[in-house]
Amino acid sequence: MSELINPFLQKYAEIADRQNRIPAELYEKYSVKRGLRNSDGTGVLVGLTEIGQVHGYIMDEGEKTSVPGVLRYRGIDLKDIVNGFQSEKRSGFEETAFLLLFGYLPEQQELADFSSRLGELRELPPNFIEDMILKAPSMDIMNKIGRSVLSLYSFDDSADSTDIPNVLRQSVQLLSRFPSIAAYAYQAKNHYYGGASLFLHKPDPLKSTAENMLMMIREDQSYSSQEAEILDLCLVLHAEHGGGNNSAFTTHVVSSSGTDTYSAIAAAVGSLKGPLHGGASGMVRIMMQDIMKNVKDWADEEEVSRYIRKILKKETFDKKGLVYGMGHAVYTKSDPRAELLKVKAYELAKTTGKEEEFGLYIIVEKVTPVIFAEVTGYSKDLCANVDFYSGFVYCCLNLPRELFTPLFAVARIAGWCAHRVEEIVSGGRIIRPAYRSITRSRPYLPTKERN
Repeated sequence: MSELINPFLQKYAEIADRQNRIPAELYEKYSVKRGLRNSDGTGVLVGLTEIGQVHGYIMDEGEKTSVPGVLRYRGIDLKDIVNGFQSEKRSGFEETAFLLLFGYLPEQQELADFSSRLGELRELPPNFIEDMILKAPSMDIMNKIGRSVLSLYSFDDSADSTDIPNVLRQSVQLLSRFPSIAAYAYQAKNHYYGGASLFLHKPDPLKSTAENMLMMIREDQSYSSQEAEILDLCLVLHAEHGGGNNSAFTTHVVSSSGTDTYSAIAAAVGSLKGPLHGGASGMVRIMMQDIMKNVKDWADEEEVSRYIRKILKKETFDKKGLVYGMGHAVYTKSDPRAELLKVKAYELAKTTGKEEEFGLYIIVEKVTPVIFAEVTGYSKDLCANVDFYSGFVYCCLNLPRELFTPLFAVARIAGWCAHRVEEIVSGGRIIRPAYRSITRSRPYLPTKERN
């Protein structure tokens, strides 16, 4: 990128860096909650929600005590939801989306009607694929998803209405269309930037969200029942994670201004695109490939530990001192999503012959907390989060890395829309926190007096 920045811009980039650098000690002086986090690591309470509950610790007389992680959708334990639909040998994402949007588990006919409605709406508006996706392809699929969401505004005669029936209509349409947008954006990127043949498969209204996603991104449209089952699980695990995660909070903030659904959801897509949020699973995969390249014996715990120590000391890999996929803002002892996915990751490892690689993941998960405490001097419970195993699972499913975050978006649109409805119904005020100015007053100088 440096060749695109000429000397003029480089000079002012350096000036801009100096002018915008605020001394770290001032944040402490003015009790600023950086990242909306308290000094004890807990989140600043900025709202209430009935949609998702993330539980990873308890506070007792100011002391933070670690507990096994629990994630609830509308009050129901995620593990119970997963066990429920998997025991009945059916997909679970559609049921999960209904639960998040409407607040209760659907009866059998309600679920059938809802799934049928999603199937009917999967196709995009006339000429949308050609005009909005193929004529303006993007190297980044998340970028294309965001632009496509904004473009859908033009195809909606009631785009600006925030009446709840209308917002729910828009939500169901977006929920239906996200897999199609992501699949077509992927095919366009592959064709225009990768030189591959262009395959545009129509969605099947009778198939589940996971089945449509697999069918539409593959040249031969084929997939196994195991692949569909595991991708469906991934979608359920990523569908919602409380109101405090960056993209859900973005949805609340933007929705509180009274803007339209498409603008709010496009903003959430932009948030999820960031490598510190939805892009984390891709970073885990890149990191693990680096470890596999530089560690000769993947089963040697001592050799793996030496390399993890170098990563944490910022001596290798991307030199940021992070072991991606380890640690979470809320979960301490365990992330229930990671626990559920780890079981499937092991099953896939056996099926695909990646047991040695899976063993490396187990070692990294085991040794990182100990080495983190040694290197940083900061003792805290550090567990694997959902991103640690999701990239491995996606690779076992032969899904390209550029689709990792878009798949996250295909799932999280359910949670975003639920949070938007909640903000419209219960928010009532535009979200507007305070920023304290620390600049000194200074006079305006005429041009000839400026140095």
